[in-house]
Amino acid sequence: MSLILKGGKIVTDKKTYESDIKVSGGKIVEIGENLQDESCNIIDVNGSYIIPGGIDTHTHFDLDTGATKTADDFESGTRAAIAGGTTTILDFATQSKGKTLKEALAEWNKKAEDKCYCDYGFHIAITDWNDSICDEMDDMIDEGIPSFKLYMAYKGLLQVDDGVIYKALQKSREIGALIGFHCENGDIICELVNKILKENKISPRYHELTRPEILEVEATSRLMKIAEVARSRVYVVHLSCEEALEEVIKAKKRGVDVIVETCPQYLLLNKELYNLDGFEGAKYVMSPPLRDKSNNDILWNFIAEGIIDTIGTDHCSFNYKNQKELGINDFSKIPNGSPGVEHRISLLYTYGVCTNKITINRMVEVMCTKPAKIFGLYPQKGTIDVGSDADLVVLNPNRVKKIKAIDQVQNVDYTPYEGYEVKCEIERVYLRGVEVSKEGKVTCNSPIGVYLKRSSN
Repeated sequence: MSLILKGGKIVTDKKTYESDIKVSGGKIVEIGENLQDESCNIIDVNGSYIIPGGIDTHTHFDLDTGATKTADDFESGTRAAIAGGTTTILDFATQSKGKTLKEALAEWNKKAEDKCYCDYGFHIAITDWNDSICDEMDDMIDEGIPSFKLYMAYKGLLQVDDGVIYKALQKSREIGALIGFHCENGDIICELVNKILKENKISPRYHELTRPEILEVEATSRLMKIAEVARSRVYVVHLSCEEALEEVIKAKKRGVDVIVETCPQYLLLNKELYNLDGFEGAKYVMSPPLRDKSNNDILWNFIAEGIIDTIGTDHCSFNYKNQKELGINDFSKIPNGSPGVEHRISLLYTYGVCTNKITINRMVEVMCTKPAKIFGLYPQKGTIDVGSDADLVVLNPNRVKKIKAIDQVQNVDYTPYEGYEVKCEIERVYLRGVEVSKEGKVTCNSPIGVYLKRSSN
C-alpha cells in the first residue's frame, strides 16, 4: 500500500520544513507540498514532526553472560525498539573463547533470524585474538559487517591486551573497518574489586567505587595513543565523563580520527542512585557506571558542539528480580547493564530539545544520520530523501506522558527512567513504508525486519 503523510514538519540533520511525503514500494518516492494521489492512503500528521527512523548503534539482545541471559531477546528487544521509534539496531555478535568469528556470526544469525521487528545488523566483538581471527576480519567485511569491538575491561572474559589492540587497529586500517572500544582499565578494576570484597563490602554502591572515572580516562588516553601509533580510526563506545572526552579532544588535535558515542543514562542519571536503600542501586549497575551529576550537562554541551557523534543505548536488560539479585551478596556478580532502547528518542527530545540543550536537527543527526554514515547505511537509512527507505517516525510534540515499567514493551521488570515525564509521543512508526507501531503499541503481527549488509567506509 502506498501512502502520503500530509501536513507534518520534516526534520533532517540540516533543516526543518513543512512538506508531504509519498511512500511506495518501501521507499520515499516524492517530497513536496500538497501531494495528491487517489491510490494512496492519506495520513494526516498535522502538528507533528516527521523524523528518520532511529538507529541504535549499541544493543545487546539475547546475550548469555554465563550466569544468566539478557531479559530481552531479538523479538522483544526489536519490538521495544520500534515502539520507541528506532527502526534499525546494531547488535554485538560476540566471539566465545576458542571459537571463530564465523561461528559467532552464525550464532547471532540464528538468534535473530525471523525474530526482528526492525531492521538489524551486527558488530563483531573479538575476545580471543590470533592470526586466524585477524584473517577472518576480511570475511566479516564480505558478510557486510565492517565494524568490530574490543574490550579493555572484563579481565579473563572479554578483555584483550594492548598488543592485540594495536594489531587489530592495523588490520582495520588495512581493510577499511572500524573498531569500537570499551574503555576501562580492567586490570586495576579487578584488583579494586578483590580488595573491596576482602573487606566484606558487598552492596551495589561499590560497583561505582571500584570503577572510578580515572580508569575510564586512563583507558581512553591509552587507546588514543595506540590509535595514533597505528594510524587508525577508532570508535569509543558509551563514553561517560568529561575527562575521558578531554583525552579524545587532545587526540583529535594530534590528528587521531576518533568517533564518540554516549548513551542517555550518562546524560540523565548520576551515581547518587547507587546510594538508594537496600538493593535498589543494582538496577543502575552498568559499565562504565553512572558518574557525578556534573557530567550530565557537560556531555550535553559536547553533543551540541558536535564532539559527541552518536547516542546509542547499550541496551542490556536484566530483570531486577532473580537476575540483578544474583549479586545480592556480592556486587561483582550483579549482571551489568540496563534497558533503554524503547525510550531513547522520547528522552532525547524531552531533555535535550525541549530544554534547548540541543536542536531537533542535532538530535536527528546523532540518533539517525551520523550513525547511518559511520556504519555504512547512508543514504538508505538515517535521512528523509527521495530514494531512501521509508523508515519514518511521526513524533507528536503535543502529548505529555510518564514512563512506567508497567507500560513498556521491553521484556524487563523495571526501567531506570521510572516516572520520567516525556513531552512527546511516538505516534506512528513506519519501517520501509509499513506501519509497525502506533501510539507506542506494536501494530505489525509478525517480524518484518531484515538483515542489513553494510559497506565499509
